[in-house]
Amino acid sequence: MRILTFANNKGGVGKTTSALSVAHRLAELGNQVLFIDADPQANASTASGLPAEHPHLGLALTEGEGVPTLASLCYPLSPGLSMVRSARIMAQQEKGFGNSPDYQFFFRHQLEDVRSRFNYVIIDTAPNLGPLTVSALVASEAVFIPLQPNLFGSEGMTALIEMVARLKRNFNPQLRVGGIFFTKYSPTYRKALHHQYARDLQADPALSALIMRQSIRENVSLDEAQSMQRPIYDWAPNSNGAADYRSLTDEILTRIS
Repeated sequence: MRILTFANNKGGVGKTTSALSVAHRLAELGNQVLFIDADPQANASTASGLPAEHPHLGLALTEGEGVPTLASLCYPLSPGLSMVRSARIMAQQEKGFGNSPDYQFFFRHQLEDVRSRFNYVIIDTAPNLGPLTVSALVASEAVFIPLQPNLFGSEGMTALIEMVARLKRNFNPQLRVGGIFFTKYSPTYRKALHHQYARDLQADPALSALIMRQSIRENVSLDEAQSMQRPIYDWAPNSNGAADYRSLTDEILTRIS
């Protein structure tokens, strides 16, 4: 079972869209995939149409008798894809969760119970480096970072990479940055400043090997698919969004192999 996290210490970079699209593509390729919505904003859960009455991840973060396990929270979206949903109340629950002495190992321990059921686990995180994001990284073999090539996106990426280095040293020696990919960007766009940031990152000796070939273009079909609670590959299979995420998933598989 391969555990991959999508994260950036910056919102609005297409993190949830990317995590969901990769998860759907992995399932489409014949894998058994578990998607964990660990972002209290719950955008992935909403876009996937999970019923509000289904128990959410926050219930497993609490202490006491009768606390559900992560394995019991899995909801089947399709024959190849299951999801653990989020809820906005998790923003409050996460604060108490972060006070637990071993919160860093929550996902690592909980995912042992589903190891025989899934080929891949995809974890979508909040746009911060809070306790749930830390726990996701400690459980993962790789983190993939969506990035808009601009000042704020670059600062969020830098903070995350520094966090990955600390967690690798202290909790998870196998953790690595699997790759950094540009979102809402194409080399053909007429945004000179974005191109300059992209060139600077590609020229940075510490980052150049992490920059992925595939970028994700702006595409209205991605927003439409989410509003209709459909995978992009069903809603607009011939769109730029579907093509970009197919190629991104292929590149991710190459990198983790």
